[in-house]
Parts: sequence; structure tokens; C-alpha cells
Amino acid sequence: MRYSLRILALTAAFALAACSGGEPASDPDAITAETAPNPPFYEITNRFGVVEGWMLGTIHALPDGTDWRTPAIDKAIVDADRAVVEVIDLTAGSGAADMFNRLSTTPGMGPLAQRVDPALAEPLNEMAALSGISPSQFDDTETWGAALLLARVGAVGKPRNGVDRFIISRFRDRQIYGFELAREQLGIFDGLAEEDQRALLEGTVEEWIVSRDNRGHLTRAWLNGDDTALEAATTRGIMADPELRDALLVDRNTKWLPIIIKHLGDSERPLIAVGAAHLIGPDGLAAMIEQSGYTVTRVQ
Repeated sequence: MRYSLRILALTAAFALAACSGGEPASDPDAITAETAPNPPFYEITNRFGVVEGWMLGTIHALPDGTDWRTPAIDKAIVDADRAVVEVIDLTAGSGAADMFNRLSTTPGMGPLAQRVDPALAEPLNEMAALSGISPSQFDDTETWGAALLLARVGAVGKPRNGVDRFIISRFRDRQIYGFELAREQLGIFDGLAEEDQRALLEGTVEEWIVSRDNRGHLTRAWLNGDDTALEAATTRGIMADPELRDALLVDRNTKWLPIIIKHLGDSERPLIAVGAAHLIGPDGLAAMIEQSGYTVTRVQ
């Protein structure tokens, strides 16, 4: 089996139901905003009030027909001189799927159920059955790889409808930069200690247990601009583990900040598009950019 990876905008794989693994066989009806679409979108101005760029919190898989664009977002796509996205080399033919298979495969890892708390073994086995992947294949998959593959179980949407893909498609005639390469993102997972990988797998199962009766709740929160719900998602499940949260969210934001500041200081204005979980909360990019002397305004 070859895996179609939109694995990563990492935190989306946990908090915002991005994908790892193949697209769902079926897609639910389009999710509709309660009033008008209001995804996390920010205008960034300097101390003189001059607009230096924009920032969009993306989600990496959406149901067919989801109406998420706003006039302000469309205008920024036109006005921006460049795009800065989370990862740029996950397109077809990039080799990301082969890279994932190579890094995540280690023969003889053993049954998944033996790598989690016994209380989670039954729901884990249920997720594995729903994934359509054979138990023997999981036996040879490292724990972090299994967590990413299982993160797609019960998720709504298709990677082809991802906001990041849309943004990239609109900047084909302009410069597009990426914060990370697929190899770097996968390397974050591959470098985790086995203890942390197991926490990743357990968090994936726990998040599925919570959300299986309310599929798409975070997609709806993103579409409606419910920042409180989005921020809460960055502190539970997988993100409840401090070391994982630092490695997958906080440390990466810290690494990206000087790159963003450099783009904002150039004469060409960027549209920065990264997983929405990276923008929200006191250690999110919106707050970090403000601490660097800019004004970051949520565009409702």
C-alpha cells in the first residue's frame, strides 16, 4: 500500500484532523459555517500602521464543497507578493510517501496493542480495523508511523481540498517558500524516543475516542472562527504531553519566527499559511509576532 501523505502540518494531524494516510473512501456532506466563513486570518502591520503581510491558519483536509474563503482572504491572495507555507514538497511525485515508508518501517516492532496502555488496546484495535491496513503491516511500522496512519481514521475531508494546496495553486506565478521539507517534518517524529512515540499513539487513540461521536467538530470550529475550541485542541490528546507539544508545536514556532520576521521586513509582502494550531494561544505565532513589535489583527 502506498500512502498519500498530506501528513503534516503536524499539529493538524492531531488537533485539526489533517491527514496521514490515504483519503477516506467516502466524504461527508460539506460543512457549512453557522453564519459566514471565518477561518483564522490575520493582518500584520508595522509600528506605522503599514500592512506588511497576512497570515492564514490552514486546515489540510476539507469535505468536498466546503465554502471557506472570505473576501478578505481572496484580496490578500491577490495582493500578496509571495506565499510562505508550512511544507512545500508533499505533492505527487515528491517522494514523500516513499520517505515515510522508509523511515517508519522497522521489521519486528510487534503488535500495536502491546505498545499502549491496556485500557486503550480495544479502541486501538478498532481503529486499526477501520484503517483498512493489515495487522501484519502495523507489526513492522514504528509507533510514530502507526499514530500518523491512524490519525486519518474517522477524520472528515480530503487532502485535495486542503487550504494549503489551494494557496500553493494560487501562487504558481509568484514565489512560494516553505518553512520545512517533508524529510524534516518526518524526522521530527522519527527522532522521538519510543516513550514519546507511544504517548503519540495513545493520544491519537484518546482523541479518536472523544471525537468519534462528533466527527468534524474541529473542522467546524476552524470554519466558524472558534479560537477557543482551536486553542483547547492544542492542549489535549497528543498535545497534552509537554514534550510532544514542545517538539511538534512550540519549538517549531520558535524556529519559524525569525524567518517570518525576515519576510515581513522585505519590500514584498507575504501571505503566511500554516496549520491553524500554530497561530492560536499565548505561544502561537500571532502572539510571538506581536511580541516582535508588529500589530497582528484578527480579521473577522
